[in-house]
Amino acid sequence: MMTRRTFIAATAAATSATPAAATAPFRVPAEEHPHERTFMQWPVSRKVHPSSGFLQDTQATIADIANTIADFEPVVMLAHKDDHANIRAQTSELVELWDIPTEDLWCRDAGPCFAQNGKIQRIHNFNFNGWGNRQVHKRDGKIAALVAQRLGITNHNTGLVGEPGGIESDGHGTLIAHESSWVNKNRNSISKAEIEKRLLAAYGANKMIWAPGIWNEDITDYHIDSLARFTGAGRMIIQLIDDPDPSDPWQTVPYETHDIIAADRTSTGRKFDITVIPDPDKRRVKSEDFVASYANYYVCNGAVIAAQFGDRRTDKAAKRALKQHYPGREIITLNVDPLGELGGGIHCATQQQPKL
Repeated sequence: MMTRRTFIAATAAATSATPAAATAPFRVPAEEHPHERTFMQWPVSRKVHPSSGFLQDTQATIADIANTIADFEPVVMLAHKDDHANIRAQTSELVELWDIPTEDLWCRDAGPCFAQNGKIQRIHNFNFNGWGNRQVHKRDGKIAALVAQRLGITNHNTGLVGEPGGIESDGHGTLIAHESSWVNKNRNSISKAEIEKRLLAAYGANKMIWAPGIWNEDITDYHIDSLARFTGAGRMIIQLIDDPDPSDPWQTVPYETHDIIAADRTSTGRKFDITVIPDPDKRRVKSEDFVASYANYYVCNGAVIAAQFGDRRTDKAAKRALKQHYPGREIITLNVDPLGELGGGIHCATQQQPKL
């Protein structure tokens, strides 16, 4: 089981995408850009999820998220054909099933990241290697390339190893990431400057903001999407604990990231408008490894799908902030506690294909 402070040993090698020769500038649109569909992955691996009971709970949670999103836009669930009957028993007919085998559910990281240039769309492949060879990925490492093949579009090798969950883009030229998720020998052996250059090229951006992050304490090396999210050009939501323990980096490093963002500017020189969401105090799951991230929400056509953790005060505060940042969209909150126990959330489990 993937948790915040425990690792799973790797048992499969990384799969690299085929480099593409295209040189025209491509851009990854902001998440709030209209979507063609949402991709998700069905978790099945007993190496990753040895408890059958917990695996069933996790699958039920993924089905719930898929059914909720399907009310607003098409959803494709990626899974081996042998798993389709089980999925269909739990999902709406609005959820389409594709025969692309999976191991785990984290489509934000292993799934296809779409970029476009005018009327041309392609997948930017980040060569997923199981978060630095910490988890099996024999199937998951091939997903992006197989989706590109099925759609008949280019599978472009970014020249990086990493995960889109470790980068946040406003869609207007600005990126932010934790160094720990990218400038890390378990993924990339090139310089920070070269990593930055390739990330900017992959997203079609021209401004990179780095914060240190936290190395080797969770499987993702502290993905930014569980802490801070762009909601538009110059706008951001970040989640901070009210009274941080100075000895706990999981409580202090978020403030460091916040201060770095607040002191910087967007690609157009604009100061950031930052809304702080508080951490939940009275959540249902008390485990130290549990990730209770309101920031790990997903924006789909007409709605924002977010988590609630059982703390009435902070659940309301988070929903109120999302309503302010996404006017005109319905804010739907779900109990996705099994994902929090695995170290992630709704955003981690989804990946959008933007409309051309």
